[in-house]
Amino acid sequence: MAKRTMSAPPVLSGYSYVRPLGSGGFADVFLYEQDLPRRVSAVKVLLADAVNPEILRTFNAEADISARLSAHPAIVTIYQASISSDGRPYIAMEYCPDNMSARYKRGPLPVADVLDTGVRIAGALETVHRAGLLHRDIKPSNILVSSLGSPVLADFGIAAAVLDEGESDTIAMSVPWSAPEVLQEKVSGSVASEIWSLAATLYTLFAGRTPFEVDDRSQNSRDRLTRRIVKAQYTPVPVPGFPRGVDEILSTAMQRDPERRFASMTEFAERLRWAQYELRIAPTAFEAASADWAAASPVDFSDAASRGPVVTTVDPASRRAARAAAKGSGPREVDAQPVPKRERSPLVVGLIGAGIGMVALGAVGVTVLMMTGVI
Repeated sequence: MAKRTMSAPPVLSGYSYVRPLGSGGFADVFLYEQDLPRRVSAVKVLLADAVNPEILRTFNAEADISARLSAHPAIVTIYQASISSDGRPYIAMEYCPDNMSARYKRGPLPVADVLDTGVRIAGALETVHRAGLLHRDIKPSNILVSSLGSPVLADFGIAAAVLDEGESDTIAMSVPWSAPEVLQEKVSGSVASEIWSLAATLYTLFAGRTPFEVDDRSQNSRDRLTRRIVKAQYTPVPVPGFPRGVDEILSTAMQRDPERRFASMTEFAERLRWAQYELRIAPTAFEAASADWAAASPVDFSDAASRGPVVTTVDPASRRAARAAAKGSGPREVDAQPVPKRERSPLVVGLIGAGIGMVALGAVGVTVLMMTGVI
């Protein structure tokens, strides 16, 4: 398939265009510099002819999910989402100069680096799952490397709610990293299938190739890969001296039967952390949001509205609006009424009288003293 020409970068208020970064099926990504605060941003822009209710629905969901979960240190940070001057929706996000796909293609990565990545991304995915969501497209190219060198999970474009697993018409077909049940279209995604995909991704980073590829490239067509993945006959990572314990972890995570895999990303991460300990590598901290925080404010997957800049509105029935309307209606006419004289209570009157009496007695006393020559 011929590579399409990238669209023209849109004019964005507060941003200066720098250069193109890449393109996908329905969007292009450009590098911009934000004016205030000063920073570079990767801006994902929908193609003009791709703007339809279904694409807007997934685009809105991607922006909402990423923004809500990007508090996690291993999930890409979203800065803004809006509509460009030419009517195209866009998402401005953290710029990451590298990704794991480019890195493994340069050669297998060190064991310590991959184990660290595995624990961090497992924590990010555990947070996603606790929020009642699925990523559904875990692969090396969707694990970016931040400007500080840390792995961050990106691209929630086909994410879905856990409650809808198996019911969606959209199925991720990143074949080398997809679980057997996904390729067989038994489910569109599940926690178990994401455990498989993360394990397949880590295997790729360890080995420098995907788990079911063979040396003869002619045997690595999509159909042949799919058949081998469905059989799920795990082969050890083809790297001399590779730790046997890590192979056993990957083998468990890539069992053909989903029930025989790890029960959660937390369990998967703990096994990876134990492997770090056994290899005398400082275990990576496992970070996942609490279930209460993650489950708050669920994402609306049915929202296909074309959302633009936020316009603040005030409820016309609010008390503030009523007061403003009253002030704007001119001076009010008030009937002249005599102000009633306030009656003092007998106690107050008595106290005032007592005070006056004490002052008078004091004055008489002073006069007598002066007459007798005492003062």
